[in-house]
Amino acid sequence: MALSSFYPVLATTQIAESRDFYTRWFGFEITFEADWYVSLRRPGTDGEPTYELALLDPTHPTIPAGYGKPVQGIVLNFEVDNVDTEWERLVVTGGLKAELELRTEDFGQRHFIITDPSGVLIDVITEVPPTLEFAPQFTQETDTPTAATN
Repeated sequence: MALSSFYPVLATTQIAESRDFYTRWFGFEITFEADWYVSLRRPGTDGEPTYELALLDPTHPTIPAGYGKPVQGIVLNFEVDNVDTEWERLVVTGGLKAELELRTEDFGQRHFIITDPSGVLIDVITEVPPTLEFAPQFTQETDTPTAATN
């Protein structure tokens, strides 16, 4: 199969609020907008890939019968160069509520979690060296930071 694109589509009754959230806080741009669907793209720079995300009204007739429910139980990971800078920007200065405070995990992440207007969890992450306990669980193909010694 030749895959030309892949992106999540979040079913939400909060289309406008979610659009504003992703454009304001995460640099997405609107590529298509209707009252029932918004397509967003975050253009890559300096060799970065382009990222896409879409928002869809769950009551739209394009959704099969019985599936028209708002998004639930999803986490979007945003890996960044410096999670401490993003913590300052989004939570301390920006006033977004942290659902999980900034912390470092033994499995190799420093992160915090916020939510979008629909309740989607946004996990903002910087990879850090895992502890020696977790280091062997990474595959050789993974570009994992060297294990921490604690």
